[in-house]
Amino acid sequence: MKALVVYDSFFGNTEKVACAVGDAIGQALASQADVQTLRVGDVKPEHLKGLGLLIVGSPTRAFSASPATKAWLKALSPNSLRGVQVAAFDTRADMNEMNSRALTTFVKLFGYAAEPIANSLTKRGGTLVIPAEGFFIVDKEGPLKDGELARATSWAQQIVAKE
Repeated sequence: MKALVVYDSFFGNTEKVACAVGDAIGQALASQADVQTLRVGDVKPEHLKGLGLLIVGSPTRAFSASPATKAWLKALSPNSLRGVQVAAFDTRADMNEMNSRALTTFVKLFGYAAEPIANSLTKRGGTLVIPAEGFFIVDKEGPLKDGELARATSWAQQIVAKE
């Protein structure tokens, strides 16, 4: 199966998660040649041809996916992902560790990036394999919380198991 992990990253945290996910999928499929991990700006239309699995990740910025991720998703044509298994993730601050009632309220109202990414992928014909997932960073710029790369690997293994 041909798989593609598409991501955007500002401080390297989402890139680390994307690489962990791509590596885990490659190991589960027993061939790294079947899996590519690309920054959203490097994805070309030919990367989507013959695709069996597409995973898209973005940092959560202003309660949403990055502008580059949103633009890329918007540019996908209707039904372009028909027959493709899809999944979505984001990186985000852990609201349990933030001492801001206002920020917690805004998150409850507006959410994070992963679910809108997943919705966009399914609107274009993709079949969601697993619920959207968020991976936690320690501060606004990171680093990732301890254990998040292992959790990303486990999440990717669950995707392959459901595929």
